[in-house]
Amino acid sequence: MIRLDAQRPAHFCDGVTRRDFLYAGAITTLGLTLNDYLQAQQTGQATRDTNCIMLFLVGGPSHIDTWDPKPNAPEEIRGPFRPTATNVNGMQISEIFPRMARHADKFSLIRSVYHTATAVHDTGYQMMQTGRLFAGGIEHPHIGCVLGYVKGARDDMPPHVLVPRPIGRTGGNLPHGHTAGYLGRPHDPFILNADPAVPNFQVPDLLPPAYISAVRANRRQRMRDAVDGAMQSFENNSQARQLDGNFQLAYRLMSSPRAREAFNLDQEPAAVRDRYGRTRFGQSCLLARRLIERGVRFVTVNMFETVFDEVTWDIHGSRPFTNIAQMSREVVPNFDQAYSALLEDLTNRGLYSNTIVTAMGEFGRTPKINPAGGRDHHPGVWTILMGGGPIRGGRVIGESDELGYRPKSRPVTSGEVAATLYRGLGLDVHRELPGPQNRPIPLVDFGVQAIRELF
Repeated sequence: MIRLDAQRPAHFCDGVTRRDFLYAGAITTLGLTLNDYLQAQQTGQATRDTNCIMLFLVGGPSHIDTWDPKPNAPEEIRGPFRPTATNVNGMQISEIFPRMARHADKFSLIRSVYHTATAVHDTGYQMMQTGRLFAGGIEHPHIGCVLGYVKGARDDMPPHVLVPRPIGRTGGNLPHGHTAGYLGRPHDPFILNADPAVPNFQVPDLLPPAYISAVRANRRQRMRDAVDGAMQSFENNSQARQLDGNFQLAYRLMSSPRAREAFNLDQEPAAVRDRYGRTRFGQSCLLARRLIERGVRFVTVNMFETVFDEVTWDIHGSRPFTNIAQMSREVVPNFDQAYSALLEDLTNRGLYSNTIVTAMGEFGRTPKINPAGGRDHHPGVWTILMGGGPIRGGRVIGESDELGYRPKSRPVTSGEVAATLYRGLGLDVHRELPGPQNRPIPLVDFGVQAIRELF
């Protein structure tokens, strides 16, 4: 994992002192090869260079209280909110999303996502970010890591960045699906690991990887000499053998004004920052736009780091979790403002036509409100959002049954969600990746296809 969380200052030969935010370790400079191009042509995949922003709504939003209201269901199921019309004829969402309602032409609702695995957060994280459930010790790569592996980095920018922090403790002890898995650490995302909404948020420095972080040099040449020494000492170590090539790109990132400038939110007008909301999620969405604009291919934004002792989408109703009223007062306005501002900003800047924006949680919530005034985990059916790039907005794909328990039509699996993103990003869903022991593993399971109605 490549992280930006060091706390001590670094002094470089240019005389500037900045905080160490990034362990810029194993990353790749692979580009799209001729074989990749020819394969894309033969399979009919678009050659457009599409980006993606994945907003991961940690905790699992209640589909009934958000984007799949059930006004005709009994009170204990329909909940306290009424549906409201959007700017797309026939599409209704909950009244607590007034801004989103004005931008429904820019996103589609997939109301029939489901999975049959254990109803815990970790399995949902894995399936929605990779398309598969981990099994047999095999950790599949995040979709953004696959994109970086296939298409490589642009200029001085990493291909996949995760902000503001990785998902932490949420009750399980399983991998969360935000790494490159069997592709290896060189293809992990860069992780900001800092809150961009805090006062005086600084531009991160891009420093060498964690396993040489003890080397503190105040000149770049001394830093390089230290790495060379480490390479000689550990030349038989596979991780060390990777270091030299990886360091070259890390070094360029560290010294790149373009890379540092991409993280500098102070360059944004105050009115723009206000429009996104001065919250961790709002400023992370703004940072995602800046990164995409400057060459990052894929940005993952985690809305929360945990579901404990924080007001989140995890609305069990009693402490340390959230109830429906708290969600509607704090979480929903935060998302409604930031998501709508992101769609609007990308459109105004001409970026939405080549940037997919998807917002998803790891599962839905039980239709019936529990005695604590909340809803519990429910992977039986839920709703996700997707639009931008080649993916059409203003559509409703699938539906849940009258009580919101299971799909009624067009059931959609996590594999189909992944296949849809891969197709939208211009990747062949049948392409094989080198798995453990060089065992070839296709991007999605055999027979899984993209949701064709979105294209």
